[in-house]
Amino acid sequence: MRQVGSVVEVLRAVLGGELTAAYLYGSAVSSGGLRPHSDVDVFAVTDGPTTHGQRARLVASLMELSGGGEARPVELTLVRLADVRPWRYPPVCEFQYGEWLRDAYERGETPEPGTDPDLALLITMVRQGGVALYGPSATELLDPVPEADVRRATVAGIPELLAELESDTRNVVLTLARIWATLATGEILSKDAAADWALARLPDGERGVLAHARAVYLGEAEEEWGPLRPLLRSQAEALVAEIGRPA
Repeated sequence: MRQVGSVVEVLRAVLGGELTAAYLYGSAVSSGGLRPHSDVDVFAVTDGPTTHGQRARLVASLMELSGGGEARPVELTLVRLADVRPWRYPPVCEFQYGEWLRDAYERGETPEPGTDPDLALLITMVRQGGVALYGPSATELLDPVPEADVRRATVAGIPELLAELESDTRNVVLTLARIWATLATGEILSKDAAADWALARLPDGERGVLAHARAVYLGEAEEEWGPLRPLLRSQAEALVAEIGRPA
């Protein structure tokens, strides 16, 4: 995929010899492949800290590569090797680019390093199925994440997700389904597979929002919520209640 190669070229141009590795993960390497609304997910590792100028260059370059026309949205996560090996919780993210932050980028904001519990999930996904685009294999480079840290990272982001329910409905609802499935099964499923798993376990009256989110994700429906909009909060909270229910 040309877009993936371009992301690696940007990383090498900005980070130079500090770039240790880059991996493609997520839908692009899953058995189901990229879905109509899938991001191109890249996880990269640097040997040293980044400067503000380097992070600003990454943002500017990725804004040109990500989204728009036929280009897919790019999600790039960058960590410093010393911040994740040896593993400790909560881990530190050196830089992250995602289209949900484009408005902030256009205002001139540049991401700063900071703690990010979600790295526990991302590193686990990269180790399980990531494809090396540059550097050694993920299992060789990255420490495994203890299951307890994966579990607490999985629930750590729920309040933030619920705060974005109105603005990013499809992603929020599918992510809640994946959190439930991950905690119940110990596996990190794709969003559509997690939705299938959750829909089989939800009561009939609580399936509508998740079923529509799944259909939109698969390109089977338009992202219009219409009569489902009044049900967003209650059905999202029903998923959260299932997440909190003892196994």
